[in-house]
Amino acid sequence: MPSHDKDKPWDTEDIDKWKIDAFTPKDNLGGTLAEESSFMTLFPKYREVYLREAWPLVTKSLEKIGIACTLDLVEGSMTVKTTRKTYDPAAILNARDLIKLLARSVPAPQAIKILEDGVACDVIKIRNLVSNKERFVKRRQRILGPNGSTLKALELLTETYILVHGNTVCAMGPYKGLKDIRRIVEDCMANIHPIYHIKELMIKRELAKDPELANESWDRFLPNFKRKTLSHRRAPHKVTDKSKKVYTPFPPAPEKSKVDLQIESGEYFLGKQAKERAQQEERREKQKERKAEKQKERESDFVPPEEGGRPKKKRKKAEAE
Repeated sequence: MPSHDKDKPWDTEDIDKWKIDAFTPKDNLGGTLAEESSFMTLFPKYREVYLREAWPLVTKSLEKIGIACTLDLVEGSMTVKTTRKTYDPAAILNARDLIKLLARSVPAPQAIKILEDGVACDVIKIRNLVSNKERFVKRRQRILGPNGSTLKALELLTETYILVHGNTVCAMGPYKGLKDIRRIVEDCMANIHPIYHIKELMIKRELAKDPELANESWDRFLPNFKRKTLSHRRAPHKVTDKSKKVYTPFPPAPEKSKVDLQIESGEYFLGKQAKERAQQEERREKQKERKAEKQKERESDFVPPEEGGRPKKKRKKAEAE
């Protein structure tokens, strides 16, 4: 009998083989890290006041995992680096994500959750997905929905935290939820409304409760939304009634070009000086016309109104005594 087929007394059914235990200082047999690792990120000016207030909380949280942090208000940057107390090599990566989220307007109590196991973050850049700015603003608003209802529904279904800010969408949560959020956001920028994905996620959540459907395909239960390709032809501003026109088999005569019109008027054959003289005369005539019009407008203020007889007031007849 092979050694791997033998009964193992420690391998019982109550053991969760997929459970990942937390990394403790006892697990780090190598001791202190060989070299110092550090990450720095810049933050915008308007975040300075908030970060100054929230920095003691950030420092306290990073000290627990042996990471040092500095806030430089002059340069406008945040830096995290490993110390001799750092026991987890992956802690510096979580600290890097923490300062990245803080710079992108995520509140400090929420951003600190990135230090927990099983919580990851994803920063989705959405500005370059849509070329037109007005269209981009409309589609970004769709992620929020009326009074933030669409955003709240996405957070509940994917078990993530979502922040739509400027040209990015920040998401925090489990890896499966982050994968769904990225797909939904990118599809929203490609003109697919998030409500379709919300319906799909709700159906999947209900199907997951049924153990009989665990090994079956769910395609027959999921809605199939077909994309409609609408005509891009624009309607003309002036619609002419063709019924009134008389049918002629000959095509319309071509419009006369600028050169043809100059030949007809004789301007084409004039010299350079003659052309300039003609243009000056034309300008003078136009100036005379404008001057005459303005003179009429000024004189109209001084024209007296027509005098007419005043309407006679009707006297009331004296009542007979």
